[in-house]
Amino acid sequence: MNDPSSNLPGSVRIREVGPRDGFQNEPEVIATAEKIRLIDMLSATGLQRIEVTSFVRPDVIAQLADADEVLDGITRSEGVSYSVLIPNRRGLDRALERRDRFDEANFFLSASETHSRSNVNRAVEESLVGLEETIPVAKEAGLRCEGVISTSFGCPYEGEVPAERVLDIARRLRQAGCDEVGFGDTTGMANPLQVRRFFERALVELDGIELTAHFHDTRGQGLANVLAALEEGVSSFESSFGELGGCPVPPGATGNVATEDLVSMISEMGIGTGVDLPALIAASAAAQQVLGRPLGSHVLRAGPVEWHPGG
Repeated sequence: MNDPSSNLPGSVRIREVGPRDGFQNEPEVIATAEKIRLIDMLSATGLQRIEVTSFVRPDVIAQLADADEVLDGITRSEGVSYSVLIPNRRGLDRALERRDRFDEANFFLSASETHSRSNVNRAVEESLVGLEETIPVAKEAGLRCEGVISTSFGCPYEGEVPAERVLDIARRLRQAGCDEVGFGDTTGMANPLQVRRFFERALVELDGIELTAHFHDTRGQGLANVLAALEEGVSSFESSFGELGGCPVPPGATGNVATEDLVSMISEMGIGTGVDLPALIAASAAAQQVLGRPLGSHVLRAGPVEWHPGG
């Protein structure tokens, strides 16, 4: 029997998506100054990548209408790569006016036709063709590009999403110039066996680019899915401090895997993250105070594991 620990990476890269993915799902608009303060706290934790905002239309997502102000206000830390989510060519044109304030561009689409129609009112092919025209422009501007595929592990409207469809989209994103492809379990439908089988195949068929796993904890399987991906050799993850976020389209979809839960588990397994866990917990506690409600993170509630040898 193969030892699954033999594939475990020695270290992982984590992209913190709470300031964009998390904040955009909050019903009350968060003050720009508070967003900046929380991002600066995250920048001081040792996280290597932070997604800070998105250049979407302000009338579509009012929470992100202050993208320019947030980018202007944050203190860029050495060793941290800052990214923005870009929905289309118009959003990229806006973003390129602020090219000096961020390092990476993230582009998204869905693998499910029904979810795509519900989320952006476009067919999957229409979205993909648009990105194939937009991503090369971002590359020419010197941006590192990630393509994020939502509903990679299942759709709340259609059920199963064939792995071949997801991999076909990923191949086209790679061809368009993406350095990285993220696979999103948008409403928490994945299970560990499915995740293991998917990445066993993806890591072979999608050579030459970074593969990133993005899990939600809707049904309590988020960290189990992280472990399954780790055991296949995946070393890049996206998560959200405090367990903020979730897909706004289907009802009942809760937040992303909490970054502090992810860091705690991975660190206890002896895998490097470079993240100062107490500083990360402090950032989540500050977010909890700003939002005025308890957040879902387990480590935020219980604290990190404290070892007492001989006790």
